[in-house]
Amino acid sequence: MSGSLVAQALLSGVILGALYGLIGCSLTILYGTMRVVNFAHGEFVICGCYAVLLFVERTGLHPLFALPIAFVLFFGIGMLFYKALMPRLLRSDDPELSSFLSFYGVSLMAGAGLLYFFDADTRSLNYSFTPSVLKFAGLIMPTAQIVALAVGATLIAALTAFLYRTLPGKALRAAIMNRDAIQIVGVNIHRLSAMAFGLAIGLAALTGVLIALVFPAFSPFSGLDFTLIGFVVIVLGGLGHPVGAIVGGVVFGIAEQLAIVFLPQSLSPVVGFVILVATIMMRPAGLFGRVALR
Repeated sequence: MSGSLVAQALLSGVILGALYGLIGCSLTILYGTMRVVNFAHGEFVICGCYAVLLFVERTGLHPLFALPIAFVLFFGIGMLFYKALMPRLLRSDDPELSSFLSFYGVSLMAGAGLLYFFDADTRSLNYSFTPSVLKFAGLIMPTAQIVALAVGATLIAALTAFLYRTLPGKALRAAIMNRDAIQIVGVNIHRLSAMAFGLAIGLAALTGVLIALVFPAFSPFSGLDFTLIGFVVIVLGGLGHPVGAIVGGVVFGIAEQLAIVFLPQSLSPVVGFVILVATIMMRPAGLFGRVALR
């Protein structure tokens, strides 16, 4: 086995893992803050892919210019979803089950809407970087993947700074730790939850823009795959732990790419889920989670 092939698989794993980590991070913000099981999260990621597709087709600009537009647009959509759905769901006897069923319905509706407007054909972005590939240390990587890694790392750094350096971010982390306790000190939990919902959906759309850059094609049926990846990542990293989701995404991405190198193609998708089962058996709370005492 060539060492350069393994090194290239590791680099690809880090790139994909950063994107998976962003998906998991946005998903765990929702679950940690409101115990919302957003089964439509992958559809929001795919909506980001189609949003950048429309942006490129209508404006002719480079896809990277769509990043701030996608975030602002889907942040607003997330706020609207919170206002429309969450107050009722949070008052139910079992918010987790109610949100799972509700967002499963949202997933079906979003998939049907994408299928209606964009048909079942796979789509891809018509853009190019110059040069199209980069060579260094014997490795050959598409420029789009390196750019996606740089943007993803910037987003991760910005999100970490927001969560650990700003007052709203600290309040959000406090809500993840104990939603009831922060209300005692005067935090408006509904305003904070609406912000968290908008942030999660906006971050999912940003990740969709980057996925459209990296993946050769996407379709209305791709949402479920990213939803499953998001849940695997947050279980690996620890439920309700945003930084753990990033680490879990990188672990999953590297495992997936190394499996492609060392295993038959039919078995490679299984490796990430084997790691998931092993993690649950040896550390049920995840890599960064804590076991709740009852």
